[in-house]
Amino acid sequence: MKSEPDTFSIDDLAARPNRTEPWDGVRNYQVRNMFRDQMKVGDTAFFYHSNCEVPGIYGVMTIASPAYVDPTQFEAGHHHYDPGSKPDQPRWLLVDVKYRRKWKRPVSLATLKDNADTLAGLQVIAKGNRLSVMPVRPEHWAAICALAGEKP
Repeated sequence: MKSEPDTFSIDDLAARPNRTEPWDGVRNYQVRNMFRDQMKVGDTAFFYHSNCEVPGIYGVMTIASPAYVDPTQFEAGHHHYDPGSKPDQPRWLLVDVKYRRKWKRPVSLATLKDNADTLAGLQVIAKGNRLSVMPVRPEHWAAICALAGEKP
């Protein structure tokens, strides 16, 4: 799950009450469907910092809620407002995430690309991939944790 660290970082998540925060503002139907159909409470996710000096994976969080309606879509003036979304037919969902740990040694995007043979099929290193949330296969999870010097 990607976030720009100047907007919301892994340190911000760690500082939240109960170390938990709604992952709001996603405005992509494919990701909305992942929230709804694939993510389950207790699943783990990498926290990826994007659009920064050293993009990469900085730690791990846990999915802390089932998908539910993202209230920001209805808040006129909010930067995530969607005037086409209606309370009786909401378009956008979110999940709550809970801080698990920040890695001592992040795994940069460059390192992920340098290990493309081991990580073949990992969406974050695919050309043209713009999704903010992407599935990670178990073998990729283990390999990325090893690159960070962390246990899966």
